[in-house]
Amino acid sequence: MRLFACDNCDQIIHFDNRQCVRCNHRLGFFAGDLSMHALESRDEANWQLVSDPDRLVQFCANAGLDICNWLVDDGNDFCIACRHNRLVPNTDTQDGIDRWRRISQAQRHLFYSLLRWNLPHPDRQEDPQGGLVFDFLEDIVQNDGNVVPAMTGHEDGLIAIRAAEADDVTREQARTAMDEPYRTLLGHFRHETGHFVWNKLVRDRNGFDEFRAVFGNEQQDYGAALQDRYANGPVAGWQENFISAYASVHPWEDFAECFAHYLHIVDTLETARSFGIAIDPRGHEEIAGEVDFNPYRAQSAEQLVGAWVPLSLAINAIQRSMGQPDSYPFVLSPPVVTKLEYMHRLIQNAAVEQQQAD
Repeated sequence: MRLFACDNCDQIIHFDNRQCVRCNHRLGFFAGDLSMHALESRDEANWQLVSDPDRLVQFCANAGLDICNWLVDDGNDFCIACRHNRLVPNTDTQDGIDRWRRISQAQRHLFYSLLRWNLPHPDRQEDPQGGLVFDFLEDIVQNDGNVVPAMTGHEDGLIAIRAAEADDVTREQARTAMDEPYRTLLGHFRHETGHFVWNKLVRDRNGFDEFRAVFGNEQQDYGAALQDRYANGPVAGWQENFISAYASVHPWEDFAECFAHYLHIVDTLETARSFGIAIDPRGHEEIAGEVDFNPYRAQSAEQLVGAWVPLSLAINAIQRSMGQPDSYPFVLSPPVVTKLEYMHRLIQNAAVEQQQAD
């Protein structure tokens, strides 16, 4: 995520900021130019951009509860991210509102990447059968007090996210129970959206041959593969060919995991570039690195990985110095880099095609 500057006073501002700490101007993110903007109130509902006073915008309808800080100018009540939501957390309680705020923050980070690449993201009005839509599901509390957790998953563009995953304790309990090294809300959004992207960029474009050459045949029984995973654990030696144990379950999950990690890597590299971070440990030139390119316009996955490995090693070392777990507890083996290269080509080609169509 890149840094922004206040249009009014040039103060550095961040993607999630609501107000400039220097000049006190209200801030909002405008998807039209993928930038944060300082705003001035025109009337009760309308705001004008300080950088373009003739442009009137409104805040997303979810701004009222401080759920969202995105802007609209196309007559929609909801921003380009929130208009994909169907079921949202219960706003009758403060816990529900707090959950939704954390969920929405992760969702906006996802959509920033989708918009940067101009990847397809039709909603259910544009694509009633396979459009992208989100349900944030509450757990079911039975009469005896037993809690039945909502399930996170994907089916033909419908992404369900367990709302309780927004609670740190609940998410950590799930991570431990699933024996996972890493579990975040943003990771859920990126992984599940990876299934949607597979539908749009592979299935709907008949890209099976290239996909199968890299990930294997997705026609194998998914239900049986999942059952085998939970009964017998991950395949032996999965670390040699997969980014995570869960990626070894089935080619669909392998694709979704690689898509999520591709977004992790690109977004974090953009953040590092914005801060001017360079890794140059004396006497260890083999892990030196600098993000001196735009990750969203990288020439290859190899270029991304070349910058990512030293950065992730440094981040993990910093985490350990603070007594915290590794931020990126994964190894990019050569077969995984090949999969990331496929992902890079797929995304970049889709972005070019969309630009030509526009």
